[in-house]
Amino acid sequence: MLIHPQFDPVAFSVGPLSVRWYGLMYLVAFVLFIVLGRLHARRRPELGWNAVMIDDLLFYGVIGVIVGGRLGEVLFFQPGYYLAHPAEILAVWKGGMSFHGGFLGVLVAMWLYGRRHGKGFWEVTDFIAPLVPTGLAAGRIGNFINGELWGRPATGELPWAMVFPWVDAVPRHPSQLYQAAGEGLLLFAILWLYAGSPRPLRAVSAMFLVGYGILRFSAEFFRTPDAGIFGTLSLGLSTAQWLCVPMVLVGALMLVAAGRRPAG
Repeated sequence: MLIHPQFDPVAFSVGPLSVRWYGLMYLVAFVLFIVLGRLHARRRPELGWNAVMIDDLLFYGVIGVIVGGRLGEVLFFQPGYYLAHPAEILAVWKGGMSFHGGFLGVLVAMWLYGRRHGKGFWEVTDFIAPLVPTGLAAGRIGNFINGELWGRPATGELPWAMVFPWVDAVPRHPSQLYQAAGEGLLLFAILWLYAGSPRPLRAVSAMFLVGYGILRFSAEFFRTPDAGIFGTLSLGLSTAQWLCVPMVLVGALMLVAAGRRPAG
């Protein structure tokens, strides 16, 4: 049985300025996006992307992630808390970002980017899809360092079960690390290989939807679920799992439709 290291959420301080690990993980995510984006553009030059376009794309994506992720957390998962504490909505440095909200925010940002730069919406989303999972992995590591989003109680003698002392003395799944490995590294490997060859328009985006939806749905069985707006629905599924269902269904339909188009 392991015990969570209980990291100091502040990585370092410079005078009155404190830099938190959670914020550093976002910085890592953005740097990885730039590096991988340039590598992807070089290996697929026919897609017509360059370093300047990728830098601009990141700017739009950052806005979409932060605004959408925070609003998703407020509206999907903790509407009661934030209604009672509206000033906390802006306290993004304390954590609390919804992937599904950030995903919607990024979609809007990518649509705006495409309109400004003459790129089709699906051209943009197909390009960024393999660049996203490493950022998700960094975010989950930030969750682990913060000691938030802990797992469900582990049954049996699970060697890596972990006690989160501020919660209780029960050994739990380190679900943040499961998600970093699944939705992060595994999904990255799948999409990076898949996007390395010409695919029909929308196919890479569809693969992201299906892959993320399945992996996140599965990980939720090991994570203590947030009640969220769908917490009272039947079948014992969490709000995040219900939000993953349409992702998988839409992604699967998109894959079928894309398979009827020529690769490009």
